[in-house]
Amino acid sequence: MIEEHSLLAIRRDKVLVVPDVFIRDGEPLPELKGTIIVLLDSGFVPDEAMQWLLEEEESLGVAPIDALLAGRKAEVRRVAQALA
Repeated sequence: MIEEHSLLAIRRDKVLVVPDVFIRDGEPLPELKGTIIVLLDSGFVPDEAMQWLLEEEESLGVAPIDALLAGRKAEVRRVAQALA
């Protein structure tokens, strides 16, 4: 799932860790894959993409992951594209 860009993970103590907020009902959030691809296509490396998703984004007023969870997928992706 990480190679397919359905999820992002960071390595902690040699173990890949996926933030639990990226998972719903045992599956990756459906909105996440396209957003990750937009970020990677915009020049982000995976660590930067994860940081962007988890930290508050001024133009959204919340962390992008929280905006995705609130159903604001198109808005999040527009902001991500503008960062390129």
